[in-house]
Amino acid sequence: MSEVRVRFPPSPTGYLHIGGARTAIVNWLYAKKHNGKLILRIEDTDAERSTKESIQGIIDGLNWLGIDWDEGPYFQTEFEKDHAQAAAKMLAEGNAYKCFCSKETLEKKREAALAAKKDVKYDGTCRHLSPEEISDREAQGIPSVVRFKTPQKEGGVSYDDKVLGTITRSYSDIEDFVIVRSNGKPLYLLCNVVDDIRDRISHVIRGQDHLTNTTRQILLYNALGALPPVFAHMPLTLDLKKAKISKRSHGEIVAVQYYRNRGFIPWALVNFLVLLGWSPGDDREIFSKEELIEAFTLERINKSHSIFNYRKDDPKFFTDPKAINTNGHYLRTMPVEEIAAMVKKELQAENLWDDGYDGAKKEWYIKTIDLIRDRFYTLKDFSSLGRSYFSDDFEIDPKALAKNLLKHPDLKTWLPMLADRFAALPTFNKDTAEEAARKLAEELDIKPGIPINASRAVITGQLKGPSMFELFEHFGREIVVKRLREAGKYFQE
Repeated sequence: MSEVRVRFPPSPTGYLHIGGARTAIVNWLYAKKHNGKLILRIEDTDAERSTKESIQGIIDGLNWLGIDWDEGPYFQTEFEKDHAQAAAKMLAEGNAYKCFCSKETLEKKREAALAAKKDVKYDGTCRHLSPEEISDREAQGIPSVVRFKTPQKEGGVSYDDKVLGTITRSYSDIEDFVIVRSNGKPLYLLCNVVDDIRDRISHVIRGQDHLTNTTRQILLYNALGALPPVFAHMPLTLDLKKAKISKRSHGEIVAVQYYRNRGFIPWALVNFLVLLGWSPGDDREIFSKEELIEAFTLERINKSHSIFNYRKDDPKFFTDPKAINTNGHYLRTMPVEEIAAMVKKELQAENLWDDGYDGAKKEWYIKTIDLIRDRFYTLKDFSSLGRSYFSDDFEIDPKALAKNLLKHPDLKTWLPMLADRFAALPTFNKDTAEEAARKLAEELDIKPGIPINASRAVITGQLKGPSMFELFEHFGREIVVKRLREAGKYFQE
């Protein structure tokens, strides 16, 4: 195999969405697998919609995901002369022609074709204009587009798609398509081909929504005297209603930025996205970077579209539950020091960070992260569900309040009693705290679980969590006693 050169060519008309990110990831994996190159090319020819903010958002999104590129970013507008020269070359060599048909004329022909139940495609009116006829129209100032001259003969375009197999389309089904607008600006079809030739792209890996472009682009490669690249068309990502995931239809939930802001680990999102439409051939669902590169092949990309099962109405599964569970797996299994570094940024953003966590309190901080991460799914959980570990300003889960606290009104006196017992202990640790709590329960003739579970509610704010006796020791006597003595405020009417 010659050098593998792939590209990711986003249009900067909005944020980087998960469909685009998945395309970037697959190209990146293929380049890594074959020691090739990934080229980042920003297709910014849509001047009205392309913005600097979108360009930066795309670059930031790729950097956050850990998708590095080898060349670029190149900007398509920098090569407008190349695109114009390619169009001029095809005109000069008879592979394209000027079309002077107005929009109104074309629309009437379209309506007539629909009424007659015929194929709607350009009928070639201007294909055989003589040089004199062309000059006459130009002299009159009639605007024109440039159309590619599709061969009028038997046969068609055929290529071997690495995902879908052999694709064939007859010439008779391909109209003479426009490659340059009436304002002189070449269209995407031509620009894309010219750029791929210049960048020596060996493989074009993209979504199946580009399938209709491919046969036309192969004709352009041939007309420009270039060998077409290998094509691989991935399945699309659909919602539960089988509609294509898009920025316009689905909003922020399909933006990579959304997942970063909601506390996702970058590699967890990469892991999830690559499995939307690709399978390793076994039951593995969790991969390290090295494992994924080793396992990846184009041949294992699915032919059928994948479903993105997002659930806007569920606060826990605010996106596809599989994505959340994948992220939770990484939270629980990554080295705790790596997770702690990510949590630091989250705590800083929420004004919960104590500089001591990088100094004298570092051991306590690392242990805290390790203690509580088993029940968490995103980095946001550390500043919300885990807020009580880093601040006295936290709320109690309504379920914990109802079940473990308000169910027993006498706890408003029992918990301060427990606080007094803890304060009087010569040594305060998990063993002495457990002994004191059980002894108080015995004296009050109540089940030990009543004050213990109530303690969890007022100290952590949660219904469940690590062993409460271990947490007594971890929080320390001062905080435990303080929060138990303040328990009465939860019973105020």
